[in-house]
Amino acid sequence: MSGTRGGGNTMPGGDQEPGRYYVGVDVGTGSVRAALVDQRGILLAFADQPIHKWEPEFNHHEQSSEDIWAACCVVTKKVVQGIDLNRIRGLGFDATCSLVVLDKQFQPLPVNHEGDSHRNIIMWLDHRAVSQVHRINETKHSVLQYVGGVMSVEMQAPKLLWLKENLRETCWDKAGHFFDLPDFLSWKATGVTARSLCSLVCKWTYSAEKGWDDSFWKMIGLEDFVADNYSKIGNQVLPPGVSLGNGLTPEAARDLGLPAGIAVAASLIDAHAGGLGVIGADVRGRGLACEGQPVTSRLAVICGTSSCHMGENPMASIELARDVFHSEHRRSWTGPIPTWKEISKDPIFVPGVWGPYFSAMVPEFWLNEGGQSVTGKLIDHMVQGHAAFPELQAKAAARCQSVYAYLNSHLDLIKKAQPVGFLTVDLHVWPDFHGNRSPLADLTLKGMVTGLKLSQDLDDLAILYLATVQAIAFGTRLIIEAMQAAGHSISTLFLCGGLSKNPLFVQMHADITGMPVVLSQEVESVLVGAAILGACASGDFASVQEAMARMSKVGKVVFPRLEDKRYYDKKYRVFLKLVEHQKEYAEIMKGD
Repeated sequence: MSGTRGGGNTMPGGDQEPGRYYVGVDVGTGSVRAALVDQRGILLAFADQPIHKWEPEFNHHEQSSEDIWAACCVVTKKVVQGIDLNRIRGLGFDATCSLVVLDKQFQPLPVNHEGDSHRNIIMWLDHRAVSQVHRINETKHSVLQYVGGVMSVEMQAPKLLWLKENLRETCWDKAGHFFDLPDFLSWKATGVTARSLCSLVCKWTYSAEKGWDDSFWKMIGLEDFVADNYSKIGNQVLPPGVSLGNGLTPEAARDLGLPAGIAVAASLIDAHAGGLGVIGADVRGRGLACEGQPVTSRLAVICGTSSCHMGENPMASIELARDVFHSEHRRSWTGPIPTWKEISKDPIFVPGVWGPYFSAMVPEFWLNEGGQSVTGKLIDHMVQGHAAFPELQAKAAARCQSVYAYLNSHLDLIKKAQPVGFLTVDLHVWPDFHGNRSPLADLTLKGMVTGLKLSQDLDDLAILYLATVQAIAFGTRLIIEAMQAAGHSISTLFLCGGLSKNPLFVQMHADITGMPVVLSQEVESVLVGAAILGACASGDFASVQEAMARMSKVGKVVFPRLEDKRYYDKKYRVFLKLVEHQKEYAEIMKGD
């Protein structure tokens, strides 16, 4: 576990006033992280704790809800050490969209053939339910139009069907509650079983307007849920940021080291918390095309183990009241709060891109969500599997650098006079080593590399790493083009998550998409998003939109090197040829 502390409680403008604090908890794929955040969105303390993962067989990925809750307790206690607990006003959770299974007494049930009930979570990246999702998609049910036309194996319906068909006696028949992990955490903190609109709309086929569709669950063979009025998967649904029940229970307060009764918010999926933490930032004076434009011109890209691409389309869209809103320079409002300018638009359906989801991230907005199933995990896979990796580890350790910081500096060393991106002129990668989530929505696609040589030295590893980073950025460009073709108008990327700390990753996204990339002042934007939920639940802000405007701030803007555009356009043509050829190869092998 690690922990850091910084900042203070001096208010903007130099006024000394006891600060109001919020705790954000983020459960990622490999760790739980927490932050103490003030009302300006500044992180005052941070801690993280690793969590266990199991892979009992290929494409089966499992975790433990007890292990995750224990890690939550460790990190929250760490971030509030030495703090006046009376200043803590709210608590917000976000987490991966993994499936938690509990019995009728809220005890863990096994999601595995071994019968190990400690492992009661099917992780988001689990691909065991391939047969089930194929059958679901064959129904062509109308709910599928809200997930890009094709349901992903990473969503919950196919996983639930897999449990019914494969673990009937040990799990399915005993189950009392199926939670999305963010909703499990808010239940654990409050005892309230209400689900977040975010989780149910994005991963469970719930409609914010119409509720559950009985015909879908009956059609796919899960009529059990209809019969019990959806009590096992959620029949009370609340928007993210709404205060739950009577706040933090005494038992959970003891576990977490927080005051009993503080407000606990309805939760968000982790990527959506990242979107909340970045997409509302004030960009005045930065020379960006999105200045003064609706939030629809912004795409939030949350990049960690996987990447998610969040584009909003209104019912309502954000436009800061620029003449009256200067939150960095004064302590409190002296004029109107930021307004969210109403404009009338229909939801946008993008083939292969999830959504449109109504109010799943920001209230009154339609959300489209593209994604890449593995990004950070892919970079690790390519680098760690290379013959030169032990040499890289040793050299990076000798310089007290991460392997990626070392690789970035090594690329600068070998590029000579040319731009670093040009090192991959004859090395190309297709990045779908775990299938394609968006916009092709094809989990059968595989990764591809063309241009390999016999050399296995550090130069070779560095260039393969660069080509992989570029491939991920080309994947983002493909998602953006699909969204633009369907009616989105995107001009600026807002990046957050672990990969946004890698300057090469950021610059490649700018160069390859041709769009400026905005980075937050606080690099831990996902935790800021979780804290924004807690701030909303506390009642300290009138709306999620107001909290976003006050607590999200721009740090750095990275502009594309437009002089390199022709080179990346050519590489993009190769990128598209790769998947075209892969499909041709598959057809050849299927033929007589």
